[in-house]
Amino acid sequence: MSDFPDNVATETSSTQSQQGGSSFQLASISMDLGLIKSIPGILMLAEIGLGLLQWALIASASSLIPAYGWVMFVAVTLWLLTIILFFMLFFGAYHKLSSVPWPMLVMVYNAMATVLYLTAFLANAASVAPYISTYFYGHMAAAAFFGIVVTLLYGASTFFSYLAWKGDGGNAASHSGPA
Repeated sequence: MSDFPDNVATETSSTQSQQGGSSFQLASISMDLGLIKSIPGILMLAEIGLGLLQWALIASASSLIPAYGWVMFVAVTLWLLTIILFFMLFFGAYHKLSSVPWPMLVMVYNAMATVLYLTAFLANAASVAPYISTYFYGHMAAAAFFGIVVTLLYGASTFFSYLAWKGDGGNAASHSGPA
């Protein structure tokens, strides 16, 4: 104990660096503002907006065709899951859950969403004809149009997710965050 000096002088300094305004911190919550400006973020916002429009068009019509149950299930479920995924990425959940292989997870989610939306689009487009003489024909035709647009958006998201996954080799240990 005699080796330890009686008076120890310590200095504490902290520096905060901001990376071009790409993140914002409030208490323990950090927001990745760069996500909104990135292509994957813009695609996710478009998927959310147009997915809402699609299922709202289908929900506004009185549907007696069972195929629209599948279309509504796919549209609403993927809309909710995309919102959850967007907020998890926006608030940096991938930093707190570093054991999850985020690039691969996002890629698989987008690929599955593309396939499911394609089946929903086909069911929607095949079921528009019975409405041709009704008031809801425009709703169902527009829903089919937005269904293929959202399918293409999820396809583009799958492509960019694949590039992000391939960029780091798919290794969760070397991952710093999804693109």
